[in-house]
Amino acid sequence: MYKFSIAVGLLAGCVGGDFGSVEQKIDADACPAGVPAALAPAADQDLAFALDAVGTQNYHCSDLGTWIFDAPAADLFQIDHDDHVTGTHYIGPTWEWIDGSTFVGAKVAGVTVDTTAIPWLLLKLKSHNDVVGKMTDVTSVQRLSTTAGLALGACTAPATTEVPYTARYFFYETKADNSTNTRCGAL
Repeated sequence: MYKFSIAVGLLAGCVGGDFGSVEQKIDADACPAGVPAALAPAADQDLAFALDAVGTQNYHCSDLGTWIFDAPAADLFQIDHDDHVTGTHYIGPTWEWIDGSTFVGAKVAGVTVDTTAIPWLLLKLKSHNDVVGKMTDVTSVQRLSTTAGLALGACTAPATTEVPYTARYFFYETKADNSTNTRCGAL
């Protein structure tokens, strides 16, 4: 389902709208209110761009009757171009831009801001692939402004479920001169 959306996005780029190269103007106004300080990226991180995600959080049922998280599956959209898929988010956790470049993250911190939604997260770089593109310089990511995505209640193995969710992902790059860096959650 999501790989098809990426192919459609790539096709759209070829026939008239090159959304892989759209420059997104972003500043501290894009940050949601109340980002916990525990989720602030390091001082050398500077906000580069943000993407909205629409997809599912996927789970399987354990032998103990509880839901175990497996992976996300989401399409990514530039905030100002919300009807054009510009990437995908999947197991790893991995974020892939339509140019094929990827960022794979490792969780640094998580905070439950809304008990009805998946936690807000801070992730640092674990790896990139060999494709040079939009994700190449990304060194940290925040998952903020989440809605839903939690598998609730008891279950019976081997059940699986896909729970719809939305989030806004904030992508950061390392910038040595941090005097003007924008970071959501920084004091």
